[in-house]
Formats: sequence, C-alpha cells, structure tokens
Amino acid sequence: MDLFSLNDEPEEQESKPGDALPPMPLAARMRPRTLEEVAGQRHVLAPGKLLRRAIETDRFTSLILYGPPGVGKTTLASVIARTTDSFFVMLNGVESNVAEVRERIAQAQMRMSVQGKKTILFVDELHRFNKAQQDVLLPYLEKGTVRFIGATTENPYFAINSPLLSRSQVFPLESVPSDDLKALLVRALSDKERGLASFNPVVDTDALEHLAAMADGDVRKALTALEVAVLSTSPGPDGTVHVDLVAAEESIQRKAIKYDRAGDGHYDTISAFIKSMRGSDPDAALYWLATMLEAGEDVRFIARRIVIAASEDVGLADSNALRVAIDTARAAEMLGMPEARIPLAHAAVYLATAPKSNSAYMGIAAALEDVRHGATLAVPEHLRTPTRKKLAAAGGTDEAKMQYLYAHDFPEGYVPQAYLPEGRHYYTPTTNGLEQRIAERMEHRRKLAEEALKNMNAGRKK
Repeated sequence: MDLFSLNDEPEEQESKPGDALPPMPLAARMRPRTLEEVAGQRHVLAPGKLLRRAIETDRFTSLILYGPPGVGKTTLASVIARTTDSFFVMLNGVESNVAEVRERIAQAQMRMSVQGKKTILFVDELHRFNKAQQDVLLPYLEKGTVRFIGATTENPYFAINSPLLSRSQVFPLESVPSDDLKALLVRALSDKERGLASFNPVVDTDALEHLAAMADGDVRKALTALEVAVLSTSPGPDGTVHVDLVAAEESIQRKAIKYDRAGDGHYDTISAFIKSMRGSDPDAALYWLATMLEAGEDVRFIARRIVIAASEDVGLADSNALRVAIDTARAAEMLGMPEARIPLAHAAVYLATAPKSNSAYMGIAAALEDVRHGATLAVPEHLRTPTRKKLAAAGGTDEAKMQYLYAHDFPEGYVPQAYLPEGRHYYTPTTNGLEQRIAERMEHRRKLAEEALKNMNAGRKK
C-alpha cells in the first residue's frame, strides 16, 4: 500500500447490462463527492452556515460530528477531505488502540514533511475511545499535526472528554428528511456511472415514497433497500426492471400503510386519534397512534396535537394532563423514533382515560367572539394603573369608584368587586373530575357576592 496515496476511495466501476453484480454496495458507490451531493444537513451545510464556510475556506482544526446512524457522518468527513485536498485516514473507536493512533499520526507528520500534504484523521465511534486514547490526540491537535474529525452517536458533552471537546467544534447532524431521501433515490436510479441506471429500472412513485419514509432518515438504509428491490426484480419483456410497492415493501421489510402524509390520510388519521382521546377510548387512540407512527408521521406533529387535546378536551377536569402532554412533547423530540412511541402512548392513554372538560376552551372562544365583534369595554377605573387613576381623579372621578380592594387582605383571599364593567360570564365549570371543586368554589363565591350586593343596596336605602 502506498503510504501517500488516498487509499480510502475505491475506484468506481461502471456497470453494464449482463455484467456481474458491482463489487461495492450502492450506498458506497453513491457516497457524495462534493458538499452539494450531501443529502440533508442544511442546518449546517447551507450556504453561509458556519460549517460550510469553514470547509470552503479550509479554516477549521478539529470537528466532532454528532448524530444517529446513517445520516452521513463518515461521508461528510470524506467530502471535507476531498474539498480541502487532504489525505484521509480513518480509524474506528472499537478496533483502534493507542499504538495505532500514534502510528497514523507519525505517518501524517512524514506526509507533511515529504509532500506538504495535510492529513485528516477521522475517528468513527469516537465515544468508544477511552480517556487514554482521547488524550493521545491532544498535543498533536495543539500543534496542528493532523486535522481531527470525530463521529459519535452519543451526546459528545457526556461521552467525550472535556479537553478534547474544548479543542473541537461540535456540529449535530440530523436524520435526513424523506423528501431529500427520495431525491437521492431518484438520482441513484438515473446515475449511469455509480447508480442503477444500467439496469433500466422503473420504480413506481408510491414505492419510492415508501422507501424514503421507512428508511427513518437513514441514507444507507434507503439506498440498500432500493438496490435490493432493483437487483431482485427480473426484467420485463421490454428489458426494464419494474419495482412496484410490493417489491419496495419486501425490500425494506416494512408494510406500506395507506396514509397520505400530505393529504386526506394525514388529516383523517390525526382527526380519528384526537376524537378517540376525546371520546375516552384508549384502544382506538393507540391504534390510530400506531398507524401514524408506522407510516412515518413526524412525532413532533403528534405531540403538538396531544398538547392541544390536553387543554381543549381534558382541561380543568385534570390539569395534570397538560403537564403530561408537555413532558411527552419534550421526550419525543429528545428521543426520536422508535423510543418516542413509548411516551406518546403514555400520554394518549392518559388523555383518553382522564375526565373531560372543555370549559376553558369554550370560555376563551366566547370571550374572543365578544372582543372581535362586540363593543370594546373600558377598563374599570379601580383596576387601572396608579397613574391612570390619578389622572381620572384629577378629572373629578368619584373616589368611591376608584377604590381597588386587595384580595389578599380578606378572608379566603377573596372579596366581591367588579372586574368587568358589565356582568358577563364566559367560564362555566363542569362537575367532571377535579373541576367539581372549582364549581363548588365558584358557587360559594357567587353567594358571597350576592350577599355583599344585598348589604350595599340596604346601606343605600338607609
């Protein structure tokens, strides 16, 4: 092996009809060569973003790429090496040891002195390096002997030593959106040099969409499934390889759910989910939740609807439902699939079995209706700010109307006084769940207000 050759990049071979199967998997052949070919990751690679600028200007030292499997951490590292004309050395955190790290660094030093060529040392599964292995890198990163890129699926702020973190910039990579995956699959089908175009494939749109959705943001998984689908399907009489939805299902080993994520299926299923929780049917709620999850629905969208239902349908009958829903939304975003299914199911069952009240929802709807279409009410003088009350008093306002009674100065922290200039009512509590206590408390206060009004009228008569 030539010490100074870029030996990590196998030679691509153009496949022809009738040739033996390509020696390299499609995912390896379609590995991007430029930043423009990288699927997804616009949050760090879009023009003007920090990582994009650092790569294009060749102004970076050490990087840590953090994200789930299959999002392109190794691919991006190799693209960076190509873009910056650097020699690419790859180590694995599971297999490598301190001696191998030192050897690769010594080779990098020689390469720089003989050829003047920079070396990018890429360590996959960096979190598997122990403290000693990580510490070995530090002096060479300080000197700039190698340019370091680490990749990890674990949170680097917990899994990587602080000294190495302090010398590196951390960039999170995200699961690739299904639209970007679909575009990549289309490109692989039409690419004659590295892709599958030589097999004359014709892939149905619903099959492509299924592969892109079921890959769960994993580029490698999507390309592998496409390759299996094309290579395992016999050519038709016209020489084309027709891949339909059934073949796509078998290739990625996931059944296609009849669910249009951009159309009626999306809205009908979420509607059924919400109405099942509102109707207190946990079995139906779990079924429609499972349908959405299996179809690849965004867990954040589902979580948002759960938060809305917690206030709209459960409401004050069990205010803890809102806390459960918000905690679920945070957990689902933090975990991602498949683990997110667990807190989502927890919240769906909680809401479905909780007592129900839409009193707050109906109350704000009625108040908004009055604000939008009724006469605008003036703020009562005794509720205005101190400055406003002084101005009103200077204009000859009745001082009796100016007096604000501080509720905490009275028994039970309550004193009857007008907070609206008219006797309007928007909130009517139910007797469901915990809201029954609110109803009892309001009934008690209503009697206190009636008694105070009687006493006031009696005083005026005297």
